[in-house]
Amino acid sequence: MNIFILGGTGFVGTQVCTQLVAQDYRVTVPTRDRVKARHLPQSSLLTLLELDVHDESALGQALVGHAAAVNLVAILQGDQAAFEKVHVALPQKLARACVAAAVKKLVHISAMGANARQPQSAPSMYLRSKGEGEAALMRGANASSPRAFDLTILRPSIIFGAQDKFLNVFAKLQQVLPFMPLACANARFQPVWVQDVASAVLRSLERNAAAATDAPEVFELCGPDVFTLRELVQLAAQLSGVRGGRGRPVIALPLWLGRVQARLMELAPGEPLMSRDNLDSMQIDNVASGTVPGLSYLGIAAASLAPIASVYLGRK
Repeated sequence: MNIFILGGTGFVGTQVCTQLVAQDYRVTVPTRDRVKARHLPQSSLLTLLELDVHDESALGQALVGHAAAVNLVAILQGDQAAFEKVHVALPQKLARACVAAAVKKLVHISAMGANARQPQSAPSMYLRSKGEGEAALMRGANASSPRAFDLTILRPSIIFGAQDKFLNVFAKLQQVLPFMPLACANARFQPVWVQDVASAVLRSLERNAAAATDAPEVFELCGPDVFTLRELVQLAAQLSGVRGGRGRPVIALPLWLGRVQARLMELAPGEPLMSRDNLDSMQIDNVASGTVPGLSYLGIAAASLAPIASVYLGRK
């Protein structure tokens, strides 16, 4: 099976490509910068293609000959236009391109808290755009009868792994800060291992190949443990050995002060550590709803965070 991976050079995409190649799938990864793809598996089964995936005509041509596509393209911060471009317009283009190229399977990585039926009910631009993107793909899949393509939507909680920008950031900050000022300290997460997310993509592709369904399948990808943000910050310090594992004092900020802090971070050069929209997302728990299947339904035993994070954070 030939599989087209949008976002294949990223944190999750790297693991997806690695697992697919290991299972002898042929993989195409579009990129605008080959340098950013140097870490991908060196294999005759993996082809790099210089392409701007936002160019719908070029995307449609590149998809020809592929049986399936996986969309991993996402951003965590930006303005309304940026979220619209990446999370809504790109899925719309991808759906049309899959139809034009006769791609029959599509796996889409969304986010915990996204709601395709009521996207505007979400508290942040990020989650609203994710919900709108899901809805766009569902409309594209159901635009014809029989369905134009089989669609699987995966909604992960926060994703951890050796190259994550979550636990690693908390560990690094506590190496230099005397204390941790933390907004939304009681926000709840159910972190999922990046390898489990990649395995879910693989199982979804195989599942679609084995049994097409009448409606898009939706899965929530979560680990077995729920943590507050405060607990995750403290755990990052413990596992990385900050102050002998004691870490720094965590000072919970009221939301208004957290928004001031986030605004100042937004004004700094580069990608902010935290944005006001991130805080808006944390107004709802990032945990499994229990209303849709999870990893176990795909035959995956979710990995616990601490044993895995202790390995990569311990190296610090």
